[in-house]
Amino acid sequence: MSMRKAAALGAGAALVFGLSACGAGNESGDGEESNSDLSGTLNGAGASSQQAAVSAWQQGFQTANSDVTVNYDPIGSGGGREQFLAGGTSFAGSDAYLDEDELADAQERCNDSDVVSVPTYVSPIAVIYNLPGVDDLQLSPQTIGAIFEGTITTWNDPAIAEDNPDAELPDSPITPVHRSDDSGTTENFTEYLDAASEGSWTAGPVETWPIQGGEAANGTSGVVAAVESGEGTIGYADASQAGDLGQVAVKVGEEYVGPTQEAAARVLDTAERVEGRAETDIALHIDRNTTESGVYPIVLASYMIACQSYEDSAEAELVKEWLMYVTSEDGQQAASESAGSAPLTDSFRETVQSAIDTIS
Repeated sequence: MSMRKAAALGAGAALVFGLSACGAGNESGDGEESNSDLSGTLNGAGASSQQAAVSAWQQGFQTANSDVTVNYDPIGSGGGREQFLAGGTSFAGSDAYLDEDELADAQERCNDSDVVSVPTYVSPIAVIYNLPGVDDLQLSPQTIGAIFEGTITTWNDPAIAEDNPDAELPDSPITPVHRSDDSGTTENFTEYLDAASEGSWTAGPVETWPIQGGEAANGTSGVVAAVESGEGTIGYADASQAGDLGQVAVKVGEEYVGPTQEAAARVLDTAERVEGRAETDIALHIDRNTTESGVYPIVLASYMIACQSYEDSAEAELVKEWLMYVTSEDGQQAASESAGSAPLTDSFRETVQSAIDTIS
């Protein structure tokens, strides 16, 4: 499940905010020294999109804190939020921030304190293609929308030629490949198409693919395999799993930007905070239609959700130190190497760690 659109946004809301800081927590969060006094078991559940990253975080955190065990059940975003709100876990991973009804439940679950909800995992979604002889394909969002809508059907279409004036485009059919299963990747991809295609995509943001035609495949691996196996194919998948397939450079403003980790991470710096939330609840509306230079707007962003206050001080310390490690430079680099995610930028890391540092 991917992030839901905000009903109301703070105009130009700044992402950086002032919260009290705790020196020991920050030192541990930066990965510069371990907290060997920590002990106990920490349980979480939620988004499967974070599973590979969580495995890397578990290894790093438990290596530094040998008396701690971190468990994570990748049951999906909805299930993770439900378990957390019911008090069954200490934290949740979610591809969506808490909605208004869930926030009310969270306040009760969190001893009338605020929720701490911070983006921890950002992954670029690549538009992948298999078109021999065309190594550097560039496409505008309007053209991408029309291809997946099924209104652009051949590779030498004038719209594609306009985006690629130096390419030798074949007069051959396009085969769009989409997910057959309900997918957070599909929802994030179609959120982008809905926002940026200027109407060439008409189905809105959806988890279940709505357009007839093309080729359906199950899961990210299925989409990648389908694109690999057929010439003239195009699909969408987590960039870390694209392999040797071509990856489209997407038009952003007046330039074309590829799905690099750095360009994906910068999208959080251009996002807006959802209005009316606590300072520790960093719910974001991603600007899919950004024109900022060097920003790649087709991303999946996933959150870690915890309480600001726990009845058990030992549980609070475990959650705080765990999240400090997850969002630290070391933690983000470990996730990048194992899961292909985009590390948080330095400025955004400061923001999320300020929120985490209030946990008690």
